Amino acid sequence: MSTSDDQRAALDLLDARLEDLWRAAVELGRGNRVAVPEVPREPAAAAGDGAAAELLRWAYGEPARIPRSPGDVFARSVGSVVMELRRRRSPWNAAALRLLEDPYVFLATGPRRHEDWAEDVLALMHRKVPDPRGWLRIDGDRTNGARAVVPAYPFEPPPAAGFPDRLHELERGAAVGALAVMAEEWCDDRPVRHRPERDGLLADARFLLDRYGPDARFWTSAVDAAADPRRDFVRAGLRGTRAHRFTTGEYLGGIDLFDELGLIAVSDDEVGVFWSFGAY
Repeated sequence: MSTSDDQRAALDLLDARLEDLWRAAVELGRGNRVAVPEVPREPAAAAGDGAAAELLRWAYGEPARIPRSPGDVFARSVGSVVMELRRRRSPWNAAALRLLEDPYVFLATGPRRHEDWAEDVLALMHRKVPDPRGWLRIDGDRTNGARAVVPAYPFEPPPAAGFPDRLHELERGAAVGALAVMAEEWCDDRPVRHRPERDGLLADARFLLDRYGPDARFWTSAVDAAADPRRDFVRAGLRGTRAHRFTTGEYLGGIDLFDELGLIAVSDDEVGVFWSFGAY
């Protein structure tokens, strides 16, 4: 989708406003009293022709047509608008949501600003930088109150100097497999290797990593990758994968993080972080 700077800014603002509306709607659906934000007004950037302007008009108009009661229906409807907006903004977003919308994961890309890219990874884990292209971030803990105790929650990473002891380089094909198995849950009885959509999941994972270019390099927190940069993650599955710890050991909000798998993509311009969490 061809997007002007004004349209991109309007889409970014709309996404944030709709997420606030969605969170308020969820609280209403739970029976809680909460101030519900007003539906934002359509901006000037929605005028004119083109896919971006059409998407803006649709996404600004749709929430105004959603009844605010019952609360649970309002929440589901607003959530559907948010996710559809994100899917339609870019093919990359759509692939990320097909692959990773349901499991407990963190997905974010930020700018490469340091020779030691671990510093850029830490910036992403601490939510200090936006996506350079304005594309999707999956981060269900961004507003989690646990971050008052552990600022990078669910991460509690080592300093940059500690990264080499916990990460191992992967070949691109293995990195695709590591990302694809994040479509699994840690207690999943449906591993990717047995799913009829296996090839489609691998294709989405490959497409997501293509963002970082043909010269990108990849690292994983998987312990066994130290001896095998071609590790077959699809064959092993999440439950067959041991990883070095980057998450907190704190028990917060009734959640215990018991397992994880991380993948980091590094190019000259961008750093991507993909992380799967096991929790109960």
